[in-house]
Amino acid sequence: MVTVNYKNQGTCSVLTTVTLADDHTIQEIAVKGGCNGNLKGVSSLLVGMDAADAIRRMKGTTCGPRSTSCPDQIAQALQETLDLQKRS
Repeated sequence: MVTVNYKNQGTCSVLTTVTLADDHTIQEIAVKGGCNGNLKGVSSLLVGMDAADAIRRMKGTTCGPRSTSCPDQIAQALQETLDLQKRS
């Protein structure tokens, strides 16, 4: 199991904490800042999902005129965690 704290960029949320099981299944996601209810809902939906599947679904999502979004930042955090886990 591996946990990463990812500093979000370009969004109202400031930090995403991701925990992955050894089989790359999302165990927990917590997002600090941003739209609290929405991010709790998104995080809850992702628990139990394969990290690569979640990344494919959320990567590149934008918010208004921004080139990123909270879901995109979650995808970035998941990718960083997955990459770290694969190197270990």
